[in-house]
Amino acid sequence: MATAANDRVMASERIAPGMLPRVLGSFDMVVIFVAVVLFIVNASAVQPAGPAAFSYWILGFLLFLIPGALITAQLGQMFPQEGSLYVWTQKALGPFWGFFAGFCAWWPGVLVMVATGDAVVTLLQFIFDGGLPEAWEQGLVILAVLWFSAGMALMRLRMTQNYVNWAVVAYGAAIFVIGLSGILWLVGAGHAATPGMGDVSSYKPFQGSSWTIFGLVILALLGIEVPLNMGVEIVHMRSIKKYLFWGSIVVMAAYLWVTLGTMLALDATKSEAATTDILRAVQVGFYDSHALAVIVALVMVWFFVSNTVVYNYSFSRLLFVSGLEKRMPSALGRVNERKVPAAAVLTQTALSSIFVVAIFNPFVGGDNTQKAYWLFQAAVTVIWCISMVLLFFDIFLVKRAFPALFEEVRSSHPALLYVSGVVGMCASAFGAYVTFRSPWTPLFTVSDWRLWLGILVGVSALAAIAIYTISQFTHRREMPAAAGEPTATPVT
Repeated sequence: MATAANDRVMASERIAPGMLPRVLGSFDMVVIFVAVVLFIVNASAVQPAGPAAFSYWILGFLLFLIPGALITAQLGQMFPQEGSLYVWTQKALGPFWGFFAGFCAWWPGVLVMVATGDAVVTLLQFIFDGGLPEAWEQGLVILAVLWFSAGMALMRLRMTQNYVNWAVVAYGAAIFVIGLSGILWLVGAGHAATPGMGDVSSYKPFQGSSWTIFGLVILALLGIEVPLNMGVEIVHMRSIKKYLFWGSIVVMAAYLWVTLGTMLALDATKSEAATTDILRAVQVGFYDSHALAVIVALVMVWFFVSNTVVYNYSFSRLLFVSGLEKRMPSALGRVNERKVPAAAVLTQTALSSIFVVAIFNPFVGGDNTQKAYWLFQAAVTVIWCISMVLLFFDIFLVKRAFPALFEEVRSSHPALLYVSGVVGMCASAFGAYVTFRSPWTPLFTVSDWRLWLGILVGVSALAAIAIYTISQFTHRREMPAAAGEPTATPVT
């Protein structure tokens, strides 16, 4: 038992608080939550489901977002350390599962930064009709977004966060305009552009091929725990419950509002789930005003560039903790003169850049570029869902391992937390299943989609296991050497 307890003590718990400044307040945490979770272009992706999209959103909120917020509030207050899920799972299950959960929570960040850059490309193509037709041109834009995000992430966190806060406030205004466009269309036309919105049967989920929509909804809600990757950088611990409450309210309201606005202004039965559906809704709703749609698109570009900054600095903390724990090179566990884990930021930016160069280059056709994009998005969903299964499972073990601490910071009744754990695990696993079940795009056959997605997820999981195995071998070699070293005599 003593050995198991020692395995769950982490070096980062002792070292990280002395290396990083406490600068994040409640509003900052809400902004980070919104920036990570509220990927509003997903409101376009769910349009093919028609009115049933609202049912999928509500199921996602009830089965995943809200249970996740309850569990995260409890774990975050018990262990407000750098690395969130990495720390919580090591406390619950030991070092291997802690690292595995941390890797599965970090790796999607590398892929998501490519996706946010690609969102910028799509928005620019709407603004400049016919612009950026070549894959290599798109790749250059994405690389520019990535390395701008790295530059911002290397600055003092307080300065970077102030910049992000303004971008997210502007993003909120753009979201309001998108939803309002549908209301204006309804007032002007006297009816919704999407048929069947008054028919209760249209809201029934899981009909035909719409099962995959649930996977998209889970993808849209992932990232609940990400702000707590920076646990030791929070000024007051009460910010944890505040950001989870207010952030969840904003996310739920925004997804429903924009889905409604888009569905009122555009016929969802004709939707191809294009990212720019939400912008076309603005143009149609505001009396064919392309200029206003362009202004909204420019704000969205600013947000997604800034969003990449948030992904970069928040996910770098998981890499930073792995460096402190010596599961990855120890250089990753160092900070620069601005007290930022620079090596971690640069490493994950370089990894994202490798993916960009591999996908967006002159030798890759347009269809293959889109194939790779959708595959990586699906892989993000499955891998991240694996980490979320572990997050929900943690709640059952931390109470047994740390009963006094569990009761000291308890934010919800244990029965509610346990129900949330079971529901959340099932929703996460089901989200991964439906992602495998059928392609998100007609560019793939079902068999090819499952094969390539399985390869991506399998290679990612094997990489985590290999890294941990190598680190264990290194630790065992170092332990005898350390034991044989003479004790240093203090200098007086």
